[in-house]
Amino acid sequence: MAHAAARPTEGRIPPALTASGPALAETAGPRPAPRLYALDGLRLLAALAVLAFHWTAHAGVPEIWGGKVPSEFMPHIARYTSYGWLGVQLFFIISGFVICMSCWGRKPGDFFVSRVVRVFPAYWAAVLLTAGVLTLVPHLGRPGARTGLDVQTVLVNFTMFVSPLGSQYVDGVYWTLWMELQFYLLFAIVVTMGLTYRRVVAFCGIWAAAALLAPQTKIPLLESFAMPQESPYFIAGVALFLMHRFGPSLLLWGIVGFSWLVALSRIRRLKLTYEDATQHPLSWTVVATIVTLSYLVIIAVALGYFDRVRWKGLTVAGALTYPLYLIHQEAGWTLIHWLRTLGIGPGAALAVSLAVALLTAWLIHRLVERPLSGLMKRGLNKSLVTMRAASDARDHPL
Repeated sequence: MAHAAARPTEGRIPPALTASGPALAETAGPRPAPRLYALDGLRLLAALAVLAFHWTAHAGVPEIWGGKVPSEFMPHIARYTSYGWLGVQLFFIISGFVICMSCWGRKPGDFFVSRVVRVFPAYWAAVLLTAGVLTLVPHLGRPGARTGLDVQTVLVNFTMFVSPLGSQYVDGVYWTLWMELQFYLLFAIVVTMGLTYRRVVAFCGIWAAAALLAPQTKIPLLESFAMPQESPYFIAGVALFLMHRFGPSLLLWGIVGFSWLVALSRIRRLKLTYEDATQHPLSWTVVATIVTLSYLVIIAVALGYFDRVRWKGLTVAGALTYPLYLIHQEAGWTLIHWLRTLGIGPGAALAVSLAVALLTAWLIHRLVERPLSGLMKRGLNKSLVTMRAASDARDHPL
């Protein structure tokens, strides 16, 4: 990530991008920079929005509320939280930004290691926790959640390649992880070639074109990897990191603006999915406004408007986000249902469940994610050293 002081300001194109020195700008490695604390806070906000949607607006689990859907007995809350699912779209923009930032100047092997140690330890813990809850107290969870859940399904979920392996998710929210993995696989192509400004811009353009054309080809594999519905958010995030690192330009503004327009064009189809989940109409205008605000807030981060945000507590927020997101749905519904059977009111049940979910997320981070990530990173880095040494010996036998 570029240091704020080194980053061009006021829309100025850095000298390294002029005709006198494009290679310097394109191949320069990462420079020291302060952590973008605002992104940690935004990630937690997005996770809490999705949590609020599932707990107070989703109509698919009336059993936990005594047979009622949330909009019937908490209409004033559900009116707003019915749009909480849009936290996922904010997640995708942030992901595009952060992935490009974190792997700039790194080798492909380093990119692989960073992603594995980041996504798998907490995920494995969440799979075990959720599967355990659904198995031990199936009568308190969502009806049908336990159906088909066996050892084989849990083991398949450990790979995170649940969809291509034709299995079912232990928790429905894991579908977004497959979207993330596909993004990693696509971006790994550019990382392997070597990240440069022009290659990343080309990647954004090619992906945007593929996402537009893929649905017309009727080729499932192409459409799956092009991700027509999700790609505008990832692409915008990648372009905004380039803006953050190298400064804004008309080309980057064009990529972001085009992605935003494509995202808006696909709202109607997306809205139908969540109208089915909430069992009431949603406003196109509200959805479009929230999507636009998601773009605008990451634009503000890219342009440095949040550089003064340095509250260290936001790093804790960032650490809690991923495990909280992974455990909040099925296990959260089960906990709320159990508290309701004890006669605890809806408000208190939600408050206690949120506290328990945050505590559990923190425990997963401290007791599983941090130690296991460290062990995996050391082991994988050692494997890379061995592999590179063996490759060098083969290429230079003398």
